[in-house]
Amino acid sequence: MKITNKDIPTATLHAEPVSNFIRNIINEDIRIGKWGGRVETRFPPEPNGYLHIGHAKSICLNFGLASEYQGVCHLRFDDTNPEKEGKEYVDSICDSVRWLGFEWGENLHYSSDYFDKLYQFSVYLINQGKAYVDSLSGEEIRTLRGTLTRAGTNSPYRGRSIDENLDLFRRMKAGEFSDGAHVLRAKIDMASPNMNLRDPIIYRIRRADHHRTGDEWCIYPMYDYTHCISDAIENITHSVCTLEFEDHRPLYDWILTQLKDKISCHPQQIEFARLNLTHTVMSKRILIELVEGGFVEGWDDPRLPTLAGLRRRGYTPFSIRLFSERIGVSKSDSWIGIDVLENCLREDLNVRAQRRIAVLNPLKLVIVNYPDHYEEECLVPNHPQKPEKGNRTLLLTKTIYIERDDFMEIPSKGYFRLAPGIEVRLRYAYIIKCEKVIKNANNEIEEIHCSYDPSSKSGTAGSKARRVKGNIHWLSSKYALKSEVRLFDHLFLDARPDISSRNYKRLLNMNSKKIISAYIEPFLDKAQPEESFQFERNGYFVADKKDMRPGRAVFNRTTTLKDSRGKFKV
Repeated sequence: MKITNKDIPTATLHAEPVSNFIRNIINEDIRIGKWGGRVETRFPPEPNGYLHIGHAKSICLNFGLASEYQGVCHLRFDDTNPEKEGKEYVDSICDSVRWLGFEWGENLHYSSDYFDKLYQFSVYLINQGKAYVDSLSGEEIRTLRGTLTRAGTNSPYRGRSIDENLDLFRRMKAGEFSDGAHVLRAKIDMASPNMNLRDPIIYRIRRADHHRTGDEWCIYPMYDYTHCISDAIENITHSVCTLEFEDHRPLYDWILTQLKDKISCHPQQIEFARLNLTHTVMSKRILIELVEGGFVEGWDDPRLPTLAGLRRRGYTPFSIRLFSERIGVSKSDSWIGIDVLENCLREDLNVRAQRRIAVLNPLKLVIVNYPDHYEEECLVPNHPQKPEKGNRTLLLTKTIYIERDDFMEIPSKGYFRLAPGIEVRLRYAYIIKCEKVIKNANNEIEEIHCSYDPSSKSGTAGSKARRVKGNIHWLSSKYALKSEVRLFDHLFLDARPDISSRNYKRLLNMNSKKIISAYIEPFLDKAQPEESFQFERNGYFVADKKDMRPGRAVFNRTTTLKDSRGKFKV
């Protein structure tokens, strides 16, 4: 199936959707007329951190399904924990979803929109004998909850009368009690084999200003209680979530069943496997610790799997959407190699990115028989496969810079670049031959002297008659500009880091970021922040979103040119 390459992808990438168990469920629902053929999904992040690549999979799935079936996808913030949430995270989430190419239109919601209704539904559950106020401490509740092999024990407050529960709950709302003094619990079954049904807490006292409601509330609903009701209020048809919520589905259904006289909509919860990507972590707790502990330089650090970090690294929306589609949807947890993500990016940038030249580890080279003070234009294509992108000119001068790795004083077997007595071609220019090596007092190579063949300029008849195996890039020492270039490696050394460990010095790659001073061609001085290029033979680079500005060129390496099989792309 052919993949279309759009600057801002707005539809499914495949011409025909790839079948999976979620599409099969929706297709069957449409066939039998369930929901009247309507498809309405939602993406419900908690605004307590920045979105990461795992969230992107869910975003692409939920918004993609809605688009595919001419439905609607809601963006809803699960903002029920005011101590950890804030507007910064709300703004970053909105920005990331839009960056991926999705819009929610009028369907932007917050769980806090429903605080009044959630409270009234809790009063209704109390009146139905389905909820009670418990005055045990948190530790006591955990102890009486039991284990996977031992049933729980009823709280001594489980038998409180409806009137007593109503009175206590109203006083909780009025702020008469301290945090932790009471909670509201659903009355289900303390002997249930499903721990989530052992009288789960649905409300707790928490005196904290909310980013939207301020100090209006001092009691806040729990996620499991809030989520299903929010889905129902918004008339969601298919509530798609990750596999860790599979054991929560009976509670999802129990709450909506108890409230069927209040809310007629009962969405279907469907679970899929979350994303596990090698050499990184998806735990929001660990990501927060990395940011707050100073192990990285903020949520948009290019080494993080956050969408803000990937964007600053140079990843494109198309590459992430392609990745989300390519890895598919399943019910089984598995690990995906980070090379799969990198290859999706290469596929996009290989087509999209214009070519430029940069010398990352410069070595001075003097063309001894080239005329002094002479400058010569060399025609360079902006993209070798796209002539419509045009050409530019680089000036060749007597003194140039080449990559230090492109010279070897004693060449190894199979080495076809520059060495004493060996000829190579300066890309887009002439064939040169190494004549002399200049070293300093420490026996380190400072510069090399070469001769050139004036009849061998690239594109001339003479050059076609003479071919050499080596082809190296270069920049004029007179016109090359200095640039700060940041090279990144995996943040974690282990392919599957043990996130239960807090020994970050052992888990983290302390050499995951390297800053070098490189030379770039003059055209790159006008690069715009977030503009991507292929630095020929060095990889894909992006002008830094934050630090790139006139007079200061800063580039981040997005990825190398090698694909997973170790082959170079053009």
